[in-house]
This record gives sequence, C-alpha cells and structure tokens, in this order.
Amino acid sequence: MRKINWIIALVIAVGITAGFNSCKKDKDDDDNTTLDPTPTVTEVTGEISANTTWSASNKYLLKGFVYVTNGATLTIEAGTVIKGDKTTMGTLIIEQGGKIMAEGTAAKPIVFTSNAPVNFRNRGDWGGLIICGKAPINVSGGTAQIEGGPRSTYGGTDVADNSGILKYVRVEYAGYPFQPDKEINGITFGGVGNGTTVDYVQVSYSNDDSYEFFGGTVNCKHLIAVSGLDDDFDTDYGYSGKLQFVVSLRDKGVADVSGSNSFESDNDGSGSSSTPFTSAIFSNVSIFGPRQTATTSNISSLYKYAMHLKKNTHISIFNSIFVGWTTGLMVDGSACETNATNGDIEVKNCIISGCSSFFSQASGSTFSTKDWYQTAAFNNDTLLSNSSVMITDPWAATPNFLPATGSPALTDADFTNPKLTSGFEAVSYRGAFGSTDWTSSWANWSPQTTEY
Repeated sequence: MRKINWIIALVIAVGITAGFNSCKKDKDDDDNTTLDPTPTVTEVTGEISANTTWSASNKYLLKGFVYVTNGATLTIEAGTVIKGDKTTMGTLIIEQGGKIMAEGTAAKPIVFTSNAPVNFRNRGDWGGLIICGKAPINVSGGTAQIEGGPRSTYGGTDVADNSGILKYVRVEYAGYPFQPDKEINGITFGGVGNGTTVDYVQVSYSNDDSYEFFGGTVNCKHLIAVSGLDDDFDTDYGYSGKLQFVVSLRDKGVADVSGSNSFESDNDGSGSSSTPFTSAIFSNVSIFGPRQTATTSNISSLYKYAMHLKKNTHISIFNSIFVGWTTGLMVDGSACETNATNGDIEVKNCIISGCSSFFSQASGSTFSTKDWYQTAAFNNDTLLSNSSVMITDPWAATPNFLPATGSPALTDADFTNPKLTSGFEAVSYRGAFGSTDWTSSWANWSPQTTEY
C-alpha cells in the first residue's frame, strides 16, 4: 500500500512539474526572450594579415602590439567589446594599406576599453588605437615612423587614402609612454587620408592626448574627448583635415607635466616652414575646461590654454565656444603672429568665457593676442562668466551640453568664410550643439562602473 501511494504521489508530482515547465516555456515564448551565451574571450596577438571579422558575440583581448597589415581588413561588428591587456600594453595598429571597418550604431557602439574590473580602471590600462595612412605629411622624405609604434610608418602622397571606418566607437583608458616623448594616445592618426570615415567617436580617460593627428587629410565629425591627461586635440606635421561638431570636457585635477591644452597645434617639431602646413579647420567646437566658476578650487597648475597655437601652425577655428579654462588663447611666437596677421590663422565667430586670463602672448612680443581676437570683423565674444554662455549643465555627471533659450551660442555662426564653403554643414549656432544632443544613447560618461 505504501509503495502504491508513493507511486501515485510521484506521478502527481511529475505531472505538476511538467505543467509548470510547460507554462513557463509558454511564458518565455510569449516574452520572446533569448539569453545570449557567455561571450568567448579571444586573445589577439601579432599580425592580422588576412581579412578578419570580430563578432559581437565574442570579446577580444589585445596582447602586445597587434598589427593589421598591408592588404588586410579588420571588420568589427556593431556592439563588439575589445579590451587591452595592461601587462603587455595591448595596442591595435592599422598599418599603411590595412583597413579597420569599425561601424557601430547608436544602440550598439563598438568599445575599446580596459581589461580591469569595475572601479579599478585607470588611464593607461592599455596602449590605444593607431591608424597609419598614406596621405601627405610635412617631414623630409614624406614618410616617418609613427609615434608610439615600434615599426609602423605613415605618410605618402595619396590625399584620398582610405584606412576604413570609425563610426560609433568609444576608446577608454588608453595611452602609454612607449618611449620618452613618444606616447600612444587614445587615438593616433598618422597620415590618414580623407577617404577614411571618422564620425561619432568618443575618447575617454586617455593617458596622453585624446586625439593626435600627425599630418594627413582625414575629416572628422562628432568627436568627444573626456578627461584626457594631456591635450584634447593635438594637430601637427601638416594635418589639414576638416572637423565639425566636437566637444571636450576636462577634470580639474588631472593634467600633464608637459602642460595640458584643449587645442595644441604646431606645423612641426621645430616650427619650420615645411609643407604641407598644419592647416586643420575646426568649426562648431564646444570646449569645457577645468574652471567651472570663478571660485573653483584645486585646479591643477599644469593646465595651460584652451588654444595654444604655436610653431608656425596655420590652424583655423570658427563658430566655437571655449568655456572655463585657465587661459583662453595663446598665439605663440613670431611665425604664428605673422600667420594670424595675414589670415593663415583664423579664430572667428567664437566665444571665450570664464577664464582666469583670456589671452597670452610671448614674452617681449608687441603682438596683442587680445586686440587681434577682438577685431570687430572677426565677430568674437569674450564673456566674464561661464553662466553667461547659458549651457544647460556641462559639468554634470551626465552632462547636458545644449544651449538654453537665449544663449549667445544659439546665434551668430557664419559659414561665408572661403575655408568653410565645402565639407561643413552650415548651422546657425556656435559650439557643437543646437537643439539636438548627438551624444545621446551611445556615449558613456561613467565607464568606470560599466560592466563589459
């Protein structure tokens, strides 16, 4: 009898369990929920010499210098996470003739980041991303070894050289001093041509410059630089690209011993007249420095200039705002003073606000940076307080860079300058934002706590 009762109970229990599982399956089917398998971690070393695709269903760990060689294309699917090994300073280098096709989406950006766990990530946790192209640079012989790489060269004669696509890509916690004065930046562009697409890219917590352009002609839109150590945008060795819709945000306590700027621009290391000149053109830039208000304390003494234009650069900056820096603008040296006077350097339709000092000039110089910037025809503004620019909340944990109603940044942009007639979108506002936050959904303001 006990055996029969036990059998009956077992049958009932099995039936109930089966019914429960059946109901659960039906519910899951109704929810259409699919759980992704645990991603495989693939270690990557050495050379990528054949066409290769990295899948979003895997994770990738760069160990040492990883090269995409001449003739090879590395395709990276939207949503893929690539980490860099700290011990070996994992670095991805796209060599001349190689390509990177990294096209994420706003919903699924491609992320290059630290291999450290949450709350243990730091600048310099891995090397960074280096792209070497065949576009012109102004060094003798037309080619050079890229800074930060032990073997890769850059430069050439192909203005339209195509190194691939970077779109909806984030680079976090990169940067490494490979040798003294030869650092790996967040992203290093060496002789990259204007056949390359760079759009919607964020570099955060770089251990050197966020972006550095060594010559080349590559054009860029929608760039973000967050809390880099050295410069946000370093242009030199004949870089002549066009950049629009660019924003940077700094940490008041973090700056480099070399002196940190938002813009640093040189023609070359010596300030020679080698051609092509560094003649990058920026429009619609929003730069938010370390000085939120006049009473902000504990700002690193290593901060220098929002714009440091030196060593015979021919850079031009239009329709932009520079908010809360220690010093706003430095036109440095007689060559740059001449370039500013004759229009090779231009800063027009810009706002500088809330700086400890707005202008600087070389010792003994009779050139007045202030008078030049305030030339009436240049239509520039100087505002004592950052609040006068009326940007919603740029220093918030999740920043809001949109100008508020009545902001002077919403008006007075001008695209009639001959340098702006091609390659730029004519908008009515100054700075990187009008009424649309193009950082929404793909940018990450707190990568320290993001589970990858």
